[in-house]
Amino acid sequence: MPIVRFDAADFPHTVEMTANFGGSGLTGHLVTSSRSINLEEVRALYYRRPTTFSFTHLDIQDARFATTQARYGFGGVLANLPGCLYVNHPHRIADAEFKPAQLTAAVAVGLTIPPTIITNDPVRARNFVAAADRAVYKPLWSTPYETRDGAKTVWVREVKAGELDERVAGTAHLFQQCVAKVADLRVTVIDEKVFGVRIESSDGLLDWRYDYDQLTYTAVELPRALITAMHDYLARFDLVFGCFDFALTASGDIVFLECNPNGQWAWMSEPTGLTMTAALADLLERGRR
Repeated sequence: MPIVRFDAADFPHTVEMTANFGGSGLTGHLVTSSRSINLEEVRALYYRRPTTFSFTHLDIQDARFATTQARYGFGGVLANLPGCLYVNHPHRIADAEFKPAQLTAAVAVGLTIPPTIITNDPVRARNFVAAADRAVYKPLWSTPYETRDGAKTVWVREVKAGELDERVAGTAHLFQQCVAKVADLRVTVIDEKVFGVRIESSDGLLDWRYDYDQLTYTAVELPRALITAMHDYLARFDLVFGCFDFALTASGDIVFLECNPNGQWAWMSEPTGLTMTAALADLLERGRR
């Protein structure tokens, strides 16, 4: 299949795009430094974490204007290609990345979630954490935190009620009852195909992303009810792809933590032998049904 690959930050420096609108709908072309494609012939678009537009050669005001025009023009065209399958559509990804939406959808489709509170009330936050056997803080969005030593990551971490002071009032925070887990479950759903991987760490990490060198991966079969619930979840957001994270308890409970509509998956293929790459390629080649 012919493929054109580019980054949003390549526009307009090495990417040219022209879209025509008329009686035939949207037609036009996109040209990169190595490829060219007619927009009306695009069957599928894999939207994979593009870099933001770059206009550093302009002054601040001109750069702001150019960025906005590129987002609504170049980005707007790519988000409205006729008959195109999006994996996933950028607007649907944005909708599905809100933690409150994820938790609400998970409950609606029958998944189990940990007791959770989102608040800027210090008293309610302390009461929630104190009432939980163990509680964790989670950022509502993965935002790089710039310091003198460079960008830092705000991780999931366990918190105690005594740590929470009036600074909680400064913005929204998510606190969640910590799941007493024995392992993690990462499930990658690619259209109708579902790939479950049990993740275990030698030190029982709270968040397995802390240290990938500790991790072991095992492909697992999943309950039919769980597969149905995940497909129902994705349908609520009009998604065809999602990376689900669950906590597994000693009693066999599967507890929903989150679903990343643009998540990582390829690093698990080699240790498990799961054919996730082929499944994604098949989906893109097929295009919209």
